Amino acid sequence: MWKILVGFAVFAALALFLLSKGGDIDMSGEKHGIDHEPAASSPAVPAASAASS
Repeated sequence: MWKILVGFAVFAALALFLLSKGGDIDMSGEKHGIDHEPAASSPAVPAASAASS
């Protein structure tokens, strides 16, 4: 029984070490696109110039 507990403790320590070295890992759950803003890569075409074409 004690071997299982030691094995679990070693595995948990290894997992925490690897997650901490992994960089920016978000463990907060699913995101549904509410908290980020869309990138405005191209400027919008003004309505007046679009209507006159």
